[in-house]
Order: sequence, then structure tokens, then C-alpha cells
Amino acid sequence: MVLNVSHLTGGYSLIPVLKDLSFEVQAGELVGLIGLNGAGKSTTINHIIGLLTPQAGEIKVDNLLLAENMQGYRKAIAYIPETPVLYPELTLKEHIEMTILAYELDEKTAWEKAHELLQLFRLEERLDWFPANFSKGMKQKVMIVCAFMLDAKLYIIDEPFVGLDPLAIRDLLQLIEQKKTQGAAILMSTHVLSTAEQTCDRFVMIDQGQLKASGTLAELQNEYQTYGDNLADIYLGLTQGA
Repeated sequence: MVLNVSHLTGGYSLIPVLKDLSFEVQAGELVGLIGLNGAGKSTTINHIIGLLTPQAGEIKVDNLLLAENMQGYRKAIAYIPETPVLYPELTLKEHIEMTILAYELDEKTAWEKAHELLQLFRLEERLDWFPANFSKGMKQKVMIVCAFMLDAKLYIIDEPFVGLDPLAIRDLLQLIEQKKTQGAAILMSTHVLSTAEQTCDRFVMIDQGQLKASGTLAELQNEYQTYGDNLADIYLGLTQGA
């Protein structure tokens, strides 16, 4: 497995937000991390990318622990946050160059991939633009370009559809399929359950920092058939006591 979250307890203070959370993501699959606001999705992601230290349990990426191999662990992950994080003093070109340096990529190969992605997201004429010139959707596309330039083992995508137009959403989903075919593992947090239902291979449903259910849509439908057939009904039934 690429990502293994084992008995994770943690959060931002001594009072844990996550309580004994365990799940995994295999190579070549897209797993949807499903939860309402405050369920613990962002806290889970922040633990995986190393911004928070677990109070208990452990997280392995590509069989690596952050504490034992920080450089290898972080190079195995590509992360697209919900809110784009760009440097206002750097152009789009300079953001790409910084990504190449940070991940020690081969410059020629990386730029070839970057130009393909820039063309896909209609940013090829914007290399000299600064973030102040970009809309929120365009900033999100810059984050996608910088992440998918990498040959990461694990892609973590937090609420990727916010701010994207339908064409960009389609292009992003196609990119995800390509990475899956190449053997990458993808963890995607989203509120857009209708899209998640159509695209994810498995689901991890959390509520109040605890695992409520996990499995494929068919497995969840079979186990929780009294709640309904679609992902939203199943999740609300599990968490709201319907």
C-alpha cells in the first residue's frame, strides 16, 4: 500500500480531533475522504503531509515514516490544498521553477510536463503573470500544474472542484485517471459527493474524527441499504442517525 494511516489520534491541542483513525490507499486507486465541515478531513490531511504530529498511531507513505526519512517521505507526496497558496512576488514561470528545484527534478523533463499541463489548463500564455492577475480558479490550476508535474507516489487533493469551471474539472479528472494508470495512489477530500460517487474507487467516511465506514460504493450500498442508494444518503444516514 502507498498510504497507511494506523490508529491515528491527533489534532491541534491536547484534546484530540482524530480518534483512533485507520485507513489505507493502495497504488492505482482514488479514495474519497468524505465528511461534513468539522468532521476531521483537513486535520487528517495535515497529519499526512506532516504539518501536525500524531499524538498516537503512525502514518506511512510508500512505507516511510516522516520522523525516519523526512526528505523521502515528503518527496513521495504531491499536495493540492483547498485554498491556493502562491507567492505574490513570483510569476507562474517562477512557481514552476521553484517546484523543479524543491523536488530536484530534471529540468528538461519537468518543463516538458509543465508545458503539457499549461496547455491543458489554458495557462501557456500566462507564464509571466503574477498571482494578483489570476482568478481563484486560475490560481487553483497553477496548484494543479505544480502538483501533477511530479511523479509522486501519493497525490492528496483537498476540495479540488471549488472554483474550477466544468472544463477544468473534466481535465483534472482525466489527469487523476492517468496517474492511477501509472500506479499512483490518490486521496481526495470533497463535499461534491455526486462527483465523488462517479469517480472514486473507494470511500473513507469520517465523522467527529472517527471512522464511520469505508469501502466501495457497492459495499456501502449493500451494508447500509436502509439509508438509500447514493453516497450522500448513506453518509447522512450514518452520521445523522436517519
